[in-house]
Amino acid sequence: MKKVAIFGGTFNPIHWGHLLMAEIALTQAELDVVLWVPSSQPPHKVQSELACFEQRLEMVKRAIADHPAFHWSDIEATRAGPSYAIQTLNDLKLYYPDACWAWIVGLDAFQSLPHWYRSSDLIAQCHWLVAPRREKRLEKWDKTLPHSIGYQILDMPQIDLSSSLVRQFCQQGKSIRYLVPEAVRTYIQAYQLYGHFPQRRGKCTLLDE
Repeated sequence: MKKVAIFGGTFNPIHWGHLLMAEIALTQAELDVVLWVPSSQPPHKVQSELACFEQRLEMVKRAIADHPAFHWSDIEATRAGPSYAIQTLNDLKLYYPDACWAWIVGLDAFQSLPHWYRSSDLIAQCHWLVAPRREKRLEKWDKTLPHSIGYQILDMPQIDLSSSLVRQFCQQGKSIRYLVPEAVRTYIQAYQLYGHFPQRRGKCTLLDE
């Protein structure tokens, strides 16, 4: 049975911390596939702060292009309304009917699982691969989480890197080289994303290849 882990997120933009997290999950959980799923309309994010879905997906594609076990999906763009994890999982099961499912998350997201839409259904269907945080740890047991949940804390270095930091550097005119893959950096530069120039909010078109 193929082991597939969903890595969902806004990826606004994708950066080296995301890629390290996915690689460590791949090896430590002995996964066959890490499926990158950019959120189309995340219910917890301010839409005006997001690059459009097509641009965020394109940056993911460029970042993972050379990795044979990293795949991408635009499945959340095929649905109207907010992007809920349980709906994404159910839709993806149609494409991977025999898969054993995992979900890659950070510690904060893991501890907030009881507040997710239809969380009990989602928790029961996935094994959870959790990236730790330097300033936080999972206590012996978080009482808000069901005891039946299957999870693994990933053994990984703590890197103080976030998409918000990348966006901040862009806005301040600082270099983001080595914060994101070079293919992502040049894409951000070409579109002038996250900088002083407002990005286009109408129809989102991609650069010609």
